[in-house]
Order: sequence, then C-alpha cells, then structure tokens
Amino acid sequence: MKLRIPERFSGLPLVLAVTFFLGAFLVWPLAHVFVNAVRDPKGLTAVYLLNLFSNPAIVQAMGNSFLIAALVTAACTAVALPLAWLFARRDFMGKTLFSGALLLPMILPPFVSAVGMKILFARAGALSTLAMKLGLADGPVDWFGAFPLAGIVLLETLHLFPILYLNLVAALANIDPSLEEAAANLGASPGRVFRRVTLPLAAPGLFAGMVLIFVWSFTELGTPLVFGLRRVLPVMIYDGIAEIGTNPAAYAQVVFVLVIAALGFWVGKRLTARQRNVATLGRLSVGRQEKRLSPAGTLLAWLGIGSLLAVAVLPHLSVLLLAVSHRWFLTIVPEGWTLDFFSRALNADLTRGALVTSLGLSLAATLLDVLLGFGIAWLCVRRRAFGSDWLDTLAMLPLAVPGLVIAFGYLGAFGSTFRNTLLDPRFNPLLLLAAGYAIRRLPYMVRAAHAGLEQVSRTYEEAAANLGASPWRVIRRITLPLIAANLLAGGILCFSFSMLEVSDSLILAQTERFYPLTKAIYALMDGLDNGVNVAAALGTWAMAMLGCGLLWAGCILGKRVGQMFRAG
Repeated sequence: MKLRIPERFSGLPLVLAVTFFLGAFLVWPLAHVFVNAVRDPKGLTAVYLLNLFSNPAIVQAMGNSFLIAALVTAACTAVALPLAWLFARRDFMGKTLFSGALLLPMILPPFVSAVGMKILFARAGALSTLAMKLGLADGPVDWFGAFPLAGIVLLETLHLFPILYLNLVAALANIDPSLEEAAANLGASPGRVFRRVTLPLAAPGLFAGMVLIFVWSFTELGTPLVFGLRRVLPVMIYDGIAEIGTNPAAYAQVVFVLVIAALGFWVGKRLTARQRNVATLGRLSVGRQEKRLSPAGTLLAWLGIGSLLAVAVLPHLSVLLLAVSHRWFLTIVPEGWTLDFFSRALNADLTRGALVTSLGLSLAATLLDVLLGFGIAWLCVRRRAFGSDWLDTLAMLPLAVPGLVIAFGYLGAFGSTFRNTLLDPRFNPLLLLAAGYAIRRLPYMVRAAHAGLEQVSRTYEEAAANLGASPWRVIRRITLPLIAANLLAGGILCFSFSMLEVSDSLILAQTERFYPLTKAIYALMDGLDNGVNVAAALGTWAMAMLGCGLLWAGCILGKRVGQMFRAG
C-alpha cells in the first residue's frame, strides 16, 4: 500500500530551500555581527558595547542619529495625519489626481535628492541669490552648510511622509462611521471626536508607519554622507569598514543600530497589538459617505496640497535642473541649457557599467523575490506547512533590519569565510549584492503574493486537483495566472527600489568596476569635469525609472499599494 504523506508536510522541500536561503543570507550575517561584538580571546564580553557609551564621538553620533529620527518622525506625522484625514473623509474635484501625485516624493531617494538640494541651498545657490536680490541678505548664505542636520531632516521628511500617509489613509477609511456619529450625537465636538474616537481607532496604522519612518531615518546612510555630517552612527560605521575583522568596536556599533531598530519595531508592534482589539471593534461595517467639499474648501485643499507637493518635488526639480545646466552659480535659475550630461551618463565607462550592473542585479533580485515570496506565501496560505509561520516572520525581518547592518554582516561573515572567492565581497560583490537586494525587498513580494492568494478562492485549484492535475500543474495553470497581477506589482516595486538601493551598494561595492548605480552617483559627486552634473543626470534617469515603476504598481494594486509599506 502506498504511503500517503500528510498534506501539512507536503511543502517540506520548499520550506527547507527557503530556510536555507534566509539562513545563509540573513540570519548568519546577523549572527556573525552579534557574536563578534561580544567575543574576545577570553570568551564572551560586553565591554565593547559598554565602551560605546564612554566614547564622546560615538555618544554624539548616537544623539545626532536619535535627533534626526525623532524630528523626521514628528515632521512626517504632522504632514501625513491631516493629509490622510482629508483624503479619507472628504471628496473634492481632483482628489484622484492629487492622491497619485502624493507618491511622487518617493521616486528619488533623499541620497540622490541631496545632490540638487546642496546646489539649491549652497552659498552661491538659487535661494541665497534670491535672498540677496530681494534685499533679505547682505551676502551669500550657506543655508545647510552651518546646519546640515536641518537639510537631512527636510529631505528625509519629504521622502518618507507618503509612507505614513498610505498607512493612515487606509486606517482612517476602515473606521466604522457609526462610532464617530454616536460620539457626535452625544455632544462631542469634532476635535474631541477626532482625539477620543478616530485617532485611537487609527492607531495601528499610525504606529506602524511611525516605527518604519523612525528606523528608516535612524539608519539612513546616504543623506548624511552627501551633506558631510560625519557624526551620525551610520556614517561612523561606514567609515569603519576597513576595520572589519580587526576592531570589535565596529561590530559593537552595528549591533547597537540593530538593537535600536529591533526595539523600535517591538515597541511599535506592542503598541499596535494593544490598539488592534479596539480598532477591530471599530472596523468598517457600513458604507461611509464622504462629505463633498464646498468650492471654497476645494480651493483651500488645492492650495494646501499643491504647496506641499511644490516643496516635496523641489529636490527632484533641482536634480533635473542640475542635469540640464552648464552653469548654476549665483543665479536663481541655471544658465546655459544642455542635454550633454544625459548622454555622458549613459556613455561614460563608469556610468554605463553602473547602469548595466544595477539592471542585472535588480533583475536577479526580483526573480529571487518572486520565487521566495510566492513560495513563502503559498506555504502560509495554501499548505500551512510545518514551519511556514516562522518563515513568514523571518521574511518580514528585513523591515526591522537596516540594510546597513546586513551589508556589514556580509563583509564580515562572507569576507572572512570565503576569502578570494565569488562569495567574498572584496573580491567580487555581485552575488552578495543580488542576495542583499533580494533580502531587503522580500517583504514587498511576500505581502503582494499573500494578499493575492487570500483574495483568490481555492475552489478553482480544488477542482483542477480533483480532475487529476498534479500540485505543480495546479500552481502553474491556475494559481499563478490568478495572482499574476499581485506578483507583477510586487516585482515592479522590488526591481525599482533595488535599482536605487543605497546602503548595500555603498558598503559592498568597493571596486569601481563593480559599482552599481547609487555608488556611481556618490563617486561622481566629488568628481571634476562636471561630475556633479553627470551624477544629477544619472539620478534623473533613475528617478524616471522608479517613477514609472511606482505608477505601474499603483495602477495594478490601487489602494492596496499602501500595504506594501506597512510595518505592522
């Protein structure tokens, strides 16, 4: 008699394959970093971690990093909360157009935006020149030179507020209107209803977005580098790359960043879980009728949203202007327009090689994410295989682990174990870059595939199986076509964001012939012969690519695109 394997174990080979990949390229590097931070020749020790708090330079860097993260989180909340309320509760002409436009700030990392903003706010930049012409300044003003932290906070806020907006607008739209109406009928003012009813019910979305923004801004490497702010923890870690394997203090700094990131997500999840039971009671059970704004209200909404978008796209506009100008010195607008820098960005050896490298790495990472993301989601939703819940948790871990930490772990773990091989990032970082990109964007694909499988009924798959189709044939002919749109949207996001991955690229690519796009942009910023203009042109190409990717994904997923950027 043929032994029938229980269904819950039928996905075991897939579980083992996914576990091996995540273990090798996520768990092991993190374990390597942690072990080297607490180990010395005599055994385990906490002295390296404790020494961080006795080093004035590191303490200052910690304080600056915390300050940046706190200010960015507060600023994003101040911008996103009223914006989300407006789009969730009011209807007005142009709402759909503005809703899509609010994703524009995400199409260029602050690392690249800083290229144009430095020129715009420099001593001889457009803003300084405008202030002198208006008589507001007696001479050139270096706006961010004296206060680089202000520039970092501004750029990161403009880039990250859409993430919190997407979380909040979904949370507010799902609140049962009868609860707010009941509070209003009992005499509560609109402000009191918002504070005592609406905001607590939307708290899970608020906390999830705030945690993601805090961790993201705390661990951001590229923007402080461009602004020349060295006394922040990510930049100090970047400066200590050469000491990997010889200085445990470098590992201790990375562990501190990892602990802060993990603690932030843990606190966020606890707060979210505490509010989720309350929020569940207030989940939308009847339709909500959005109030139509009056003509005056519509005009005010247009002015408010338009002003925000004008400021938000200013970094992108400055990059574009820098890419098409011969000269931008002590003038409000550039002088001498040209498209030569775009051709140089595509034809120079460094930039052409970087584009080809990034395209190849991003395609490889996207393919890995499609395979891994669908496999994990299928195991969790369809098979409930042994260990699938742990795999789902592990796949979400990169949301809490900064790319800075993963890249540092690759240098230490693979560099010391596979010296002078294709797995040694100092010898050839391409395999690890592809794996790192895939690990960093895997949560997007898992969530996209998970949502698709939950929305598709099992009836069609069961019917095909009852007709004799093998499990693989059912997946290939039924399951995959039904969730193809979700996989496509997740793949677009994985590819687009991999093209502009910053931390992994800056840390792992140490040889020019292996530079990806972002490392080439960073290298060009300090180059002679209009290097910053070529870097801006390269950033413009990347901006167009990522913008098209986000637009395409948004068209496919619609309002569900916010789920791709949810931390809780």
